[in-house]
Amino acid sequence: MAKVGYLMRSAHYEGAESDIEWMKGYGCCEIVEEKPEHEKLRPLWNKVLGNLHKGDELVVPKLSNVLQGTRQLAFFLEFCRMKVIRLISIHDKIDSGNELFPETQTSDILLTIALLPVEVNANRKSANNKRQLKNKIKVLTSAAHNKAERAKLVVNMYKSGHTIDDIWKTSGFKSRSSIFRILNTAGVDLNRGHTKGPIGPRKNREESKEE
Repeated sequence: MAKVGYLMRSAHYEGAESDIEWMKGYGCCEIVEEKPEHEKLRPLWNKVLGNLHKGDELVVPKLSNVLQGTRQLAFFLEFCRMKVIRLISIHDKIDSGNELFPETQTSDILLTIALLPVEVNANRKSANNKRQLKNKIKVLTSAAHNKAERAKLVVNMYKSGHTIDDIWKTSGFKSRSSIFRILNTAGVDLNRGHTKGPIGPRKNREESKEE
């Protein structure tokens, strides 16, 4: 009779390491970790269930970590009954072998079942929020990288002798003032023409009028 541990490494699951240690301490010969990107299909979970034999023990962190609703719960409990699988849920404090968690009462188990859809939905929302935040960070990082690359292009082209007009057209900036701003920020000596930026020509024209 084997003791097998399983957990889904979802984005919102922060207690994975301590649960793995619990499983090891309990004597699990195998601990299977499902990756977050497989949260929907869960191929390893299906594989674990397929490899269980009569009398084996299955240890999970929490029912809401491994199941996606009460419908799955019904099928799962029937599966455990038919294969005589001992189910241990660490945080739900459930042991179908009636040895661990003696303090757990029937009302606690019923509450766990009642809250399963709520917890699953909360887990799903948390995962989606973190996924969206991660994608947003990627976009911001990419934009910052592109901005830095364009600034580098402007500086290199100026140092290579290209005209401001050429740099402006190549870089894709909307105005020439952006070119001057980047060059000034980079500390480039603007040694062509009479100006160090877009303000220069206006000053020069005003000085010419005064003369």
